[in-house]
Amino acid sequence: MTTSYLLAVDAGTGSGRAVIFNENGNQIASAQHEWWHKTDPRFPGSMDFDVDGNWSLLSRAIRQAIAEAGITAAEIRAVSATSMREAFVVYDRSGREIWACANVDSRAVAEVRDLKRDLPGLERDLYAETGQTFALGALPRLLWLKRNLPDVYDRIDRISMLSDWVLMRLSGVIASDPSNAGTTGLYGLAKRDWLPEAMTKAGMRDDIFPESVEPGTIIGHVTDKAAEETGLTAGTPVVMGGGDCQTGAAAIGVVNEGDCAVLGGTFWQQVVNVGPSVSDPSMDLRINPHVVAGLNQAEAISFFVGMVMRWFRDSFGAEEVVAAGRGGDAYRLLEEKAARVPVGAHGIIPVFSDVMHYGNWYHAAPSLLNLSIDPEKSGKAAIFRALQENAAIVAARNLSAIFKLSGKTPEKIVFAAGASKSAHWSQILSSATGLPVVTPVVKEATALGCAVAAATGIGLYRDFVEAAEGWVRWDGRFEPNLKHKAIYDEAGKRWARAYALQRQLVDEGVTTAMWKAPGL
Repeated sequence: MTTSYLLAVDAGTGSGRAVIFNENGNQIASAQHEWWHKTDPRFPGSMDFDVDGNWSLLSRAIRQAIAEAGITAAEIRAVSATSMREAFVVYDRSGREIWACANVDSRAVAEVRDLKRDLPGLERDLYAETGQTFALGALPRLLWLKRNLPDVYDRIDRISMLSDWVLMRLSGVIASDPSNAGTTGLYGLAKRDWLPEAMTKAGMRDDIFPESVEPGTIIGHVTDKAAEETGLTAGTPVVMGGGDCQTGAAAIGVVNEGDCAVLGGTFWQQVVNVGPSVSDPSMDLRINPHVVAGLNQAEAISFFVGMVMRWFRDSFGAEEVVAAGRGGDAYRLLEEKAARVPVGAHGIIPVFSDVMHYGNWYHAAPSLLNLSIDPEKSGKAAIFRALQENAAIVAARNLSAIFKLSGKTPEKIVFAAGASKSAHWSQILSSATGLPVVTPVVKEATALGCAVAAATGIGLYRDFVEAAEGWVRWDGRFEPNLKHKAIYDEAGKRWARAYALQRQLVDEGVTTAMWKAPGL
């Protein structure tokens, strides 16, 4: 019997990769290439996406993954794509890309301010329909194009998300799915389709949207040109994928209403599946369409958690980097030392990501407060533990807001992505939230969820729910330590008070925000 292989292409924030799975959800091979998003020196806050250069990297990754797997391209039965959300591409009438931006592009500062001033009710009205604010939305960026690059704006025929762009490069077909398109703020949660009227309200073109199809739908086949570039076989089915957070959540079994996950990567995403009627009057949380039809996700985002850990390693962990050696894990060595530090990390208060306030989204200046001059109480082991604990405390506070909104508290939290490889951090998260935490065998779930879409497209599974039942396997369960929870609750109160004052310093111009949404 011939084994079926599935290819997932993942266009992430910091890299592009190709991952091959077999029909049982086992990873067979992968290849990855880092990339950087260029700033256009003419436009502060810009973050361009290099479509040609990055397609070359993805094509190379696909070829390398096929070679590593030791299979022929003809054995790959389907390919799908996932990507960072919010990033989008614009095309002319010939289907050629004429402009693209990455996810946290923040050039549209004036446009956000002008939209809020000239159309004061628009953001709230659109949030009620889309679950999104202007913070990362496409509308201000498109208005920016209209004002600053009118020749590009006038030539727009279609827009699509980054995962859709990968599929377009493979198949020649431009289409979108709800989970990623839903992060534009131009896509309706209830109708699961584009909202051209959102553009009309802002006095902009409303004829630029592609067809919306559900994840797991075949939209085309690998073209001869794409086959030549990637090494794939022409005619291979190309299947609609979705946004990285939602595909990743589906891959770890977060497919039913009330299910909850924390995805611990560069950003930490805290998500809970909710029904179609849930909305947040405070506009603190975002609501996104899930890849599972009929479900949305209430989501909070902790900014730059993984990046902060990397900053700490690179700035203070030279000894551990050397000790770990080439290909070793300096984080593990730092954590071994941090694990010996008492719970509460001697009262150190890290100030990095705030809890999510989607309608007024900015963060204080990066800081470490309440340090002691006793090196045992404020050395790198103590600070490393404080950073880990603070990430869990912020996640717990974000989740608490989501549970209050949804009216339900889950039985467990699924913890995935890079941070979940740490049993120590998993235990901290469990104690900080007061809920059991489970970790899946496959930690990097985004690509696996993309493979689920491919498998669904060719009929190996009925939908994401059935695939999750067949593919998800667990390797860890952590129960909360309630004594530790009391310590984290108290630390969270002190952190919230300190953070409010640190935000005030940003407001007064004394310090510089770690990140601020355009227009604030």
